Amino acid sequence: MRDLTEEEILAANTPPRTPMSDALSAEIRAEACATLPKGVEWDTFALILACHALWLVAVFALPEVSLTGAIVLSTLMVALHSSLCHEVLHGHPFRSRLLNEVLVFLPLNLSVPYGRFRDTHLQHHQDENLTDPYDDPECNYQDPEVWARLPRWRQALLRVNNTLLGRMLLGPILGQISFMIADFRLARAGERGIARDWALHFAGCLLVLWIVALSPMPLWAFLLSAYAGLAVLKIRTYLEHRAHEDKHGRTAIVEGRGLLGMVLGFLFLNNNLHIVHHLYPGVPWHRLPMLYRRHKVQFQTRNDGYVLKSYASIFRQFAFRAKDPVPHPLWKSRK
Repeated sequence: MRDLTEEEILAANTPPRTPMSDALSAEIRAEACATLPKGVEWDTFALILACHALWLVAVFALPEVSLTGAIVLSTLMVALHSSLCHEVLHGHPFRSRLLNEVLVFLPLNLSVPYGRFRDTHLQHHQDENLTDPYDDPECNYQDPEVWARLPRWRQALLRVNNTLLGRMLLGPILGQISFMIADFRLARAGERGIARDWALHFAGCLLVLWIVALSPMPLWAFLLSAYAGLAVLKIRTYLEHRAHEDKHGRTAIVEGRGLLGMVLGFLFLNNNLHIVHHLYPGVPWHRLPMLYRRHKVQFQTRNDGYVLKSYASIFRQFAFRAKDPVPHPLWKSRK
């Protein structure tokens, strides 16, 4: 995958002209465009600073008081930082891409290079390819023919990974391995920018580990919090897309009711309202709930009722049960 140009990144974050009925589409699009930032988003900038500050509190101050508390706070900040990286790649809080990316240079979760996350995620925003096992970089479905050829142990592993608890426990390491293998193959095929992004990532990881080494937090405790932060993120990504004939019917809404929903909604920066984000990707995180509330029925109609009321209900339904099969249920062979 090649590097994206500034124009392509701008296009990926511009509200589309094609949802819902024409009249309603124009109304919502006009409202979404009105929420697009015209200048610096100081609230998002302040949140980025606060996230880093609280992470430093977690690694330097809290271990002397409560190592468990330090791990919990670090976990929450790792999850929030990852959501802020998502906000940055969509053009927030400054109009300068370089300045935005400097703000999230430290890879607190130690996993995927920011540059690779940016490029693969913007490719994921080509909604016509959502859940495509080949063209959607964030797809968890398998081509049924590929699935049929997998050894039984690997099929069993992927079935466990398709439960919510399995996704939280196994998903971070399985996703990391898969991502690294894919990037290695792309780099060997001559794709530009991949080696650079990984080099910057390794430099950032060394800096994060050096900071932790200076702190009273044990390295194992920080690594546990980094993994746990990724596990928290897997709660959101577990069901944000499904197989569906209509491209907009593939993207979920989780309304985030209750205390758990409020906490996770904040950590995910309201990306649980995922159809709103996919239709209007440039809208900043703090404007998504208002846009959803004002046009709730229309958004639920647009995604064909793919609505989940709370994260608590999701845990009750899918903690030990798969939401989807691993092989794509609607996949048509490319042959």
